[in-house]
Amino acid sequence: MESAHHRAAVELRHVTRLYGAKHTGVAALDDVSLSCPAGSWTAIMGPSGSGKSTLLQCAAGLDQVTSGRVMLAGHDITAAPDSALTELRRRTVGFVFQSFNLIGSLTAEQNVAFPAKLAGVRVSKSDIREALAGVGLDGRAGHRPRELSGGQQQRVAIARAMIARPAVLFADEPTGALDSASTKLVLELLRAMVRTVGQTIVMVTHDPAVAASADTVVFLADGRIVDRVDRPAIHEVAGRLARLES
Repeated sequence: MESAHHRAAVELRHVTRLYGAKHTGVAALDDVSLSCPAGSWTAIMGPSGSGKSTLLQCAAGLDQVTSGRVMLAGHDITAAPDSALTELRRRTVGFVFQSFNLIGSLTAEQNVAFPAKLAGVRVSKSDIREALAGVGLDGRAGHRPRELSGGQQQRVAIARAMIARPAVLFADEPTGALDSASTKLVLELLRAMVRTVGQTIVMVTHDPAVAASADTVVFLADGRIVDRVDRPAIHEVAGRLARLES
């Protein structure tokens, strides 16, 4: 049987991230171990300042850990040089943020193609149209961001993140700027990606209703993992978060 380590798309092993001097610095992460299986959706929650964004950045190789190990898509990225990290992220990682970060002068299909173009990777028009169709925007390829709703802009951002078929999609408050109807559509889209193509998603959110869409919710407090829920229900997630914030 394949070990859990081999099945993990993202793995943190006893990770600590200090900011400031070694003995007087602040531990944003304190001996955190977390394994996110391939084809799973993990939500990260916790009070403000608990280390959620730091965990996401360390897992994605955007921030270097002080101690411990980080595995991403089967690669040990703990001490990888910047050039290797950049190449690995380009091939295996997609990012979606609260702010859509679309370029206003470009059409939806141009926005989807832009990161690949920057990286010198040729992406066919059919691949771009397929990515937009996959997020329900096949009729919006020629529209610019100002001609799209917030939910549609976020779906363009997801298509842009998915064009390279990343092993892991990292999402930081992906529904934070959306209304409830758009949030529902985006969550349904992410769930479909996990279910149909085995996409791995690691997501930071403050919203229990959003977190309850995931397979597992991990709770942070003061840089440590203090709780987790598998197959979460909204009321259960909200209750546990409220106890941490009280």
